Amino acid sequence: MGKGQLHADESSWQVDPVTGARLRQVTSAPCIHHHPFFFVPAYDRDMRYLFFVSHRSGRPQIYAQIRQTGQLLQLTDHEDLIAWSLHPTRDGRHLLFTTRRGAFRLHLDSLHEDLLYAFEQQPNHVPGMVGAAMGTTTVSHDDRWWAIPMRQKDRSQMLFIDLKHGRSHITLDNASIGHPQFCPDDPELIFYAGPMTDRLWIASVDGRLNERLHQRAHDLQWITHESWIAGSFEVAFVDWPHGMQAIDVRTRAVRKITGFAAWHAHPDDSGQMFVCDTHFPDRGLHLFRARHNDAPARLLCLSQASSVGAHWAHPFPYNHRPVEVYAPQHTHPHPRFSPDGQWVLFTSDRSGHAQLYECEVRID
Repeated sequence: MGKGQLHADESSWQVDPVTGARLRQVTSAPCIHHHPFFFVPAYDRDMRYLFFVSHRSGRPQIYAQIRQTGQLLQLTDHEDLIAWSLHPTRDGRHLLFTTRRGAFRLHLDSLHEDLLYAFEQQPNHVPGMVGAAMGTTTVSHDDRWWAIPMRQKDRSQMLFIDLKHGRSHITLDNASIGHPQFCPDDPELIFYAGPMTDRLWIASVDGRLNERLHQRAHDLQWITHESWIAGSFEVAFVDWPHGMQAIDVRTRAVRKITGFAAWHAHPDDSGQMFVCDTHFPDRGLHLFRARHNDAPARLLCLSQASSVGAHWAHPFPYNHRPVEVYAPQHTHPHPRFSPDGQWVLFTSDRSGHAQLYECEVRID
């Protein structure tokens, strides 16, 4: 069997040895698992499903844990799946993903797939730059627009698919377009990551807006791992390894969120609390307030992930050319709040294989 196959609940419970927090291990098969990238939701809004990628069939496929029963349902069976492209719609009706051949919408009630757009060439392939090459996509918060970065010769553009009316258009232009994220407060506004030396860009679905949001202060400033803060029109970004800042896209005012060395960080759906992982050194997953300036961080739990990527221990390496790095993303925790804010989902290879874990959040 393949697509449509049901696997038994693999959940087991643990307790963090430092904080005492309850952890649920979601998967246990001896292979690679990972949830979507840290700024991509892994659940539908009502938390009927938890979406993830598993290699248990011998190649990456998308699965969903049916949360009412704990069973794991295989959703795809493609030879050329772009594993980090998955994005559920918030209404829980569809799962969106790309392959090397095209952009697909899967109906969760029937598992029927619609090919919404056929690619003429492989999208999202930018040699040497992990972020741009991962193929992450984004869906507007009203579930209407799906944005997919595409590479055209030596330039990048954005494909926008209108999920309501079935139309699509290609717009925007930059040397590199990666990690797109729709604004949670405006379904026509989108952030994307430009070149590593010119990272922060803002654009509109119709392409009339496409401009630099913020320019880094100096050649060694490492701006990375951006996310919107809901309710604020702010884009937060990691100033590695010096903490996090946020910029208001309306006024361009910049503020300091925390001096804590957050690595991958994302706020909850209310825009009040961040969760982050850490690296060099790994100090576990931490929580800190999103609306405070210079907020302190509190340990949530250990991740015990290997977090492969030696380049993170050194100064900014991308000033002069693209750099090949070895940083398998399934070894990184990439923590993400559940929609109800009660759990933090993360990936860890602590057992020897990358598995999914949920940690219960206790807000003091």
